Amino acid sequence: MKASTFVYPWDVNGDPEAAARIAGLGVQQATLASAYHSTRALTPRHPRHRIVTAEHAAVLYPTDSRWAGRELRPYPAGDWAPGDAFGEAAAQLSGAGLDVHTWVVLAHNSRLGAEHPSTSVVNAYGDRYPWAPCIAQPATRAYLVDLAVEAALRPGAAGTELESLGWYGLQHLHAHDKTGGVPLGDAGMYLMALCFCGTCREGYGEQGLDADALAAAVRVALEPLWQGAPDDGGWDGVEKLLGSESAAATRAWRDETARTLQETAVRAVRAAAPEGFQILLHADPVSYHVGANPGVDPEHILSVADGVVVPCAGGPDLLTPFARARADAVIAANFPVVSAMGGSPGTLAADVARARELGASEVRLYHAGLASDGDLSAIREGLAAL
Repeated sequence: MKASTFVYPWDVNGDPEAAARIAGLGVQQATLASAYHSTRALTPRHPRHRIVTAEHAAVLYPTDSRWAGRELRPYPAGDWAPGDAFGEAAAQLSGAGLDVHTWVVLAHNSRLGAEHPSTSVVNAYGDRYPWAPCIAQPATRAYLVDLAVEAALRPGAAGTELESLGWYGLQHLHAHDKTGGVPLGDAGMYLMALCFCGTCREGYGEQGLDADALAAAVRVALEPLWQGAPDDGGWDGVEKLLGSESAAATRAWRDETARTLQETAVRAVRAAAPEGFQILLHADPVSYHVGANPGVDPEHILSVADGVVVPCAGGPDLLTPFARARADAVIAANFPVVSAMGGSPGTLAADVARARELGASEVRLYHAGLASDGDLSAIREGLAAL
């Protein structure tokens, strides 16, 4: 069973032992970040540093002329990933015998939202989410598609994994996050993710909704949750709070918007890619979910892409809808393996065995650069047992 681990270029560059250490885990592939959001990351074994602060979302390679004269364009990395950081790390990982696939974060960019506020999701209260570009806006869609192509097709890469190619919402640990005081379940999070930018307001109108009335209805629906009422969760909870007809109309607009963006981006990457280039999407089988693993319709997305990377932090059950949709697709089970971040490297062999029973064909490990030596040892043992 093919295994890959996620890696940042700064985990590898400047550490002459990193590539061999990663290959020694027993993985066959490294999924290496080429476009990534802002982060503060630990590098527990690097000879030069222990903390890397990526101050803003950036591409980790030199961009080309496709961005000349465009208002929306990717930002270069600072000193945390200078020059062609991706290319340097990819060469070392390939030299250690690993396949390299790009890891591309798309609709998650706080600097874009800060410098171009009109691109951001706007909730029913008028609050902007600068980390969440609205994927309905034409200019943003064009930017995301071109970024997907450029960041995916880095020299030496045999495939790509596209993260956050869909709607983003409130669920984002932004700076020192203080949003957990009132627990919101699926229903509340869906309502807080509804966008009311100009483009989305027009989109709701196409679905027969008045955007002002819808925003007011969302605020009324959320009020009991702010007061401590339980969130029933699930789509039934959304319908209960918003009404079934209004809920269905919002979902029709959002599902179509995400679906067509995913189709366009994958088609563009495939058209520019060499034969055999693998395209996977990070995805959740519940189409109204948002975030790094945006919701999709399993049958549809597996008719578009070669497969999916499925979050399994809460267990492998999300694999089943994808496995049922297409038997020959790549279904990669993504397991956190950093103990201090909630991962369980010690149960990796059992977890992967269960994922395989539910239809997983590959495994992803998050994240070789962040893990302690003890975690890496457990990963080696777990993969060896397979």
